[in-house]
Amino acid sequence: MSIEWAVQVQGLHKCFGDKHAVAGVDLAVPAGTFYGLLGPNGAGKSTTLSMITGLLRPDAGSVMVSGMDVWADPVAVKASIGVVPETLLLFERLSGRELLDYVGRLRRLDRNTVTERREQLLDVLGLTDEADKLVADFSQGMRKKISLAAALLHAPRVLFLDEPFESVDPISVRHIRTLLDTLVHGGATIIFSSHVMATVQSLCDHVTILDHGLVVASGTMAAVCGDGSLEDAFATAVGAENLDAASLSWLAGQRAIEVEADAHD
Repeated sequence: MSIEWAVQVQGLHKCFGDKHAVAGVDLAVPAGTFYGLLGPNGAGKSTTLSMITGLLRPDAGSVMVSGMDVWADPVAVKASIGVVPETLLLFERLSGRELLDYVGRLRRLDRNTVTERREQLLDVLGLTDEADKLVADFSQGMRKKISLAAALLHAPRVLFLDEPFESVDPISVRHIRTLLDTLVHGGATIIFSSHVMATVQSLCDHVTILDHGLVVASGTMAAVCGDGSLEDAFATAVGAENLDAASLSWLAGQRAIEVEADAHD
C-alpha cells in the first residue's frame, strides 16, 4: 500500500549571507501523523518551517504540501494549512473576537460557521472572558492561544506549530493537547517544533532532528529513541557533551567552602 505524504521536502537550502542556515534538508511526513521537528538553537528549524509554509523562499530545493507545490501554487497551499509561528505578528488593534472574525472572512467561511467555531475555540482555550480585549493588551500566553485559534478556524489538513506551548498555562496546555489530538484523529497532520522533549515524546509518533541545517536523525519515535528517552537521543544526535560540574564548584557556595575546609583539617 502506498503512503500518502502530507509534506515532502527535497534538497532544501537557505543562506543568509555567509551563513548556511539550511544545508540540504529532506523530509517526508506521512499524512495523519503528529510529527516533531527538533534541533538546538540555530539548527534551522524555524527557517525550514518558514520555507515549507511559503513564508520564506528557499535558495534551492522543492516543497510539496498535500501534493501541491508550495511555490508553484502558494494560494492553494496556504488555504489548506494552518500556521502558528514562533514570532507572532497579529492585528494588535482588533479584539480577540474580531481577529477570529477577520480570519474567518479571509478564509471565506460563512458567517454562521465562523461564529460557531469562534465561540467554541475561545471557550476551549480559556479566552472567552478576555475575547473583547484588544490583542495589544493580551499576555504572551493569550497571544499564543488566539494565534492557535486563528490557525484552527478553517480546520486545516496540515498544521504547523513552532513552540506553541511557550508561555501558556498548564491547564490551557492540557486543552490544547486535546484539540491537537482531535485534529490528528480526524486525519489531519501536525508538524510540531519545541524544545520541551517530554512534550514532543508524549505527543509525536515521528520525529526529525536537525543540527547545523542538516538532518541528523529521523524516523518513528520508537526508532529514534530506542529504549531510551528522546532527550538522550537528541543529545546523542547533536553531539552534546556532558557538563563538567566540577569546573563550576564555586556555584555550590558556602557548602563547598566548608567541605573543602573539612578536607584540609
